[in-house]
Amino acid sequence: MAINLTKVDPLVATNFFLEVSGETITNVTSVTGLKMELDINEFAQRGTKGVLVQHKTLSKPKLAGEFTFKRIQPNTITTDPIWMWFLSIRNTGMKIKTGRTKPRRTGSIVGYDTGLTEVSRWNFTEAWPSKIEVDGFDVTKNDPIHETITIQYESLVRVK
Repeated sequence: MAINLTKVDPLVATNFFLEVSGETITNVTSVTGLKMELDINEFAQRGTKGVLVQHKTLSKPKLAGEFTFKRIQPNTITTDPIWMWFLSIRNTGMKIKTGRTKPRRTGSIVGYDTGLTEVSRWNFTEAWPSKIEVDGFDVTKNDPIHETITIQYESLVRVK
C-alpha cells in the first residue's frame, strides 16, 4: 500500500459559531462533546474442547447525547436567543404554547478557518439547552465573563 506524501495542511478552525433553526445566533469560544459512537455487544462462548472465545460485535449506534460550548456571556439575557430559549423551556416546559417556537430545535456547530471559509459542520436535531453555567467572577483578573452551555440532542452528524 503506497502512502500519499502530498502535503495536506491539517484542519484548523479558528472561528466557531452556533446555528439554530438556520440562523447564526452566537460565537463559540470552545466546544466539547461532539462525538459519534457505536454501542458494542460483547459476549463469550465455548468453542471446541471447552476453549473460551470472546467476541465483540456492533450493537446499535448511539444517537442521543449532549455537547457543551463556551462563549462570552452576553450583556443582557432579555434579547439573547440562547437565554430566551433556555428560560422558555425552564418556565413552560417542553410543551408548545400557541404562538411560541418549538422547544426542540435543529442546528449546527460550524467551524471556519482564518479566511472565514467553512471547514467543519456538525448538525444536531431535536436539541434543547439543559444548563447554563457562569464560569465565575474574579476581581483580580481582567478577563471577560464566560458561560458554559449544555445542549441535549437526539442525533448528531458530522457533515463536513
